[in-house]
Amino acid sequence: MNLSKIKTLKELKESGFIVKSVKDELRDNLITKIRLNENVFEGIYGYEDTVIPNIERAILSRHSINMLGLRGQAKTRIARMMTHLLDEYMPIIEGSEVNDNPFDPVSYYGKQMIAEKGDATPIAWIHRSERYVEKLATPDVSIADLIGDVDPIKAANLKLDYSDPRVIHFGLIPRANRCLFVINELPDLQARIQVALFNILQEGDIQIRGFQLRFPLDIQFMFTANPEDYTNRGSIITPLKDRIQSQIMTHYPKTIELAKDITKSEAKISESQKENITVPEIVKDLLEQISFEARESEFVDEKSGVSARLSISAYETMLSAAERRMLKSGDAATTVRISDLMAVIPSMIGKIEMVYEGEQEGSVNVSYALIRSAIRTQAITFFPELRDLKKLKNNSSETYNAIINWFSNNNLDLLNDLSEAEYVKELDKVNHLKAIINEKFPSLPEQGTYLMMEYLLHSLAEYSYLNKNKLERSFKFEDLLGSMFSTDDLK
Repeated sequence: MNLSKIKTLKELKESGFIVKSVKDELRDNLITKIRLNENVFEGIYGYEDTVIPNIERAILSRHSINMLGLRGQAKTRIARMMTHLLDEYMPIIEGSEVNDNPFDPVSYYGKQMIAEKGDATPIAWIHRSERYVEKLATPDVSIADLIGDVDPIKAANLKLDYSDPRVIHFGLIPRANRCLFVINELPDLQARIQVALFNILQEGDIQIRGFQLRFPLDIQFMFTANPEDYTNRGSIITPLKDRIQSQIMTHYPKTIELAKDITKSEAKISESQKENITVPEIVKDLLEQISFEARESEFVDEKSGVSARLSISAYETMLSAAERRMLKSGDAATTVRISDLMAVIPSMIGKIEMVYEGEQEGSVNVSYALIRSAIRTQAITFFPELRDLKKLKNNSSETYNAIINWFSNNNLDLLNDLSEAEYVKELDKVNHLKAIINEKFPSLPEQGTYLMMEYLLHSLAEYSYLNKNKLERSFKFEDLLGSMFSTDDLK
């Protein structure tokens, strides 16, 4: 059926077009997609067996939905993706502010058009992308903003009495009739404003300042809230919670692999970065581990959460750090290094909310500690011997000890902006370092070998076999005991 050719109410009737409620649209289209085994929420990772089934059950039940979760858990993105479940086009009475159904208008304007023009009433078609309305709840949101009010200017211009319904200026909710309406951060909405939502959720109608009119609305409501606000501030009033039929808990990715999928899909990477910069999986794992460490850290407020945006921003910054180094050194291509991870600290600050002890430590120090903790956690995957070298009596432990002993008479100042050739040259100075990596990982390409050499040095430092100092332009590795009695300390 070519809907664009239908221009009047008569043509709409003759076409046999059936107008459904917005909740029936969502339900019927979801049923079709489930039967065809189609993924409605493409690009949402880690929710396949938890959040998404709950959302689908709520849609099938025609429920209003509250998504409850910490920041950065894709709540708003899921809400926006629900437009894919609407019919592609929806007919309205042309010129209607509230998307009047041509077969059952609710506004004064819509009813007057039908009364005056009958079957000749002009019809317009609204695409599903235009049927999404979103409002961020803030303390200054008023009932007039959401529902509407009498417009004295309109009354004066049209020379109408205030009792005339044509003087009403509709708010966001009536204008979202037959659409999806989302209120983000619901707890921030004042209690008296939340009261105004009672009738809309329960009865589907509104009242506007003194007008005794029934204005039945057809809206799919969705809300988002942070559990910290929801419980501690207690600013979602109980009767409103009672009227929201489904409450769905969201969560952070439960594995590193899922976290990497999210970062990969969301990070904005230029084509030149993709072509010229290699990012080994080990570095991706380390980057995601930082967020996992932050969520468990005693310095970070667990109730506030650590958004997935931390990993996304950090990944983009890490690639830019490698790109800058590559451009400065004149190399045609490069591989991300462990030292590039330290460049992500500015991307972390502001994305972790700290408790008092964390504030005392300082955001930069806490961020650096989280990176070091991630290196330590992941190191055991590749170098399990580091748990206790003293108890091991084999060739591998002897090689580790040979590396550690090399630092008794030497140190390594590994600059952050070394060219590829200089990077290789510096790491090759450490006796036995390359030998143990070749022994443990014989199939690694050259760039991967040197990355693992650097990673082993950081790991030895995190397990207190070496001393590591973070300087402005480099990392300095040296003997642990010797650093305690350095000449600088004795002065």
